[in-house]
Amino acid sequence: MSIGDVPTVFIIDDDAGVRESIRDLVESVDLRAESFATAQEFLASKRRDGPSCLVLDVRLPDTSGLDLQQKLSRAGVRIPIIFITGHADIPMTVKAMKSGAVEFLTKPFREQDLLDVIHRALRRDRVVREKQAAR
Repeated sequence: MSIGDVPTVFIIDDDAGVRESIRDLVESVDLRAESFATAQEFLASKRRDGPSCLVLDVRLPDTSGLDLQQKLSRAGVRIPIIFITGHADIPMTVKAMKSGAVEFLTKPFREQDLLDVIHRALRRDRVVREKQAAR
């Protein structure tokens, strides 16, 4: 697999410890990880094209994860999103899932559960990209 083929997992969480631990976990299975403290940092970044997914905290200081999900959708950015939160409620979870989230994990979560969901999200993104390329 060349460097261009390695999927990217984007991580947005305002807690530096959470960002670092998820980044280390992702890189431990030979995936690329890019992390951001805010939604604005993510939106301002130059993201490489290729299979990817987003691990997104629901509660962020600038824009909520749910608001970012809506912004990306309106902008036509179709990236699979895995929400993580320490404060889940049923309406929030339902809204995220109806808007296309791959999964909604409550902190603390098992590392293997997160890796399983990341791999599922990356597979989903690859399939979408292959279908678009075939058109």
